[in-house]
Amino acid sequence: MNNETIKIGKRGTVVIPANIRRSYRFEEGSLVIAESRPDGVLLRPVVTLPVEIYTPERKAEFLLNNTITSDDYASAVKEVRRMGLDPETIPHKKLEYS
Repeated sequence: MNNETIKIGKRGTVVIPANIRRSYRFEEGSLVIAESRPDGVLLRPVVTLPVEIYTPERKAEFLLNNTITSDDYASAVKEVRRMGLDPETIPHKKLEYS
């Protein structure tokens, strides 16, 4: 465990010593969480994951590809049309339903 005394600067800025930054891979622009603890403040790295924003066409593709029965497929086609899209233009596998 590495302890160092540091000074709080203007506007509450804190400079984390280089050896600690390196060991935790903190780089310029890194995000951290400042967590209040009974014995002080804990800084932890933030893990971020990309979020995919689905287009209407991608949503339609999901609807059409995830059907199990012919009734499901008919409902999906209806929903895709309600979205203002032509189901025939959406890439999907048309299954043979019994």
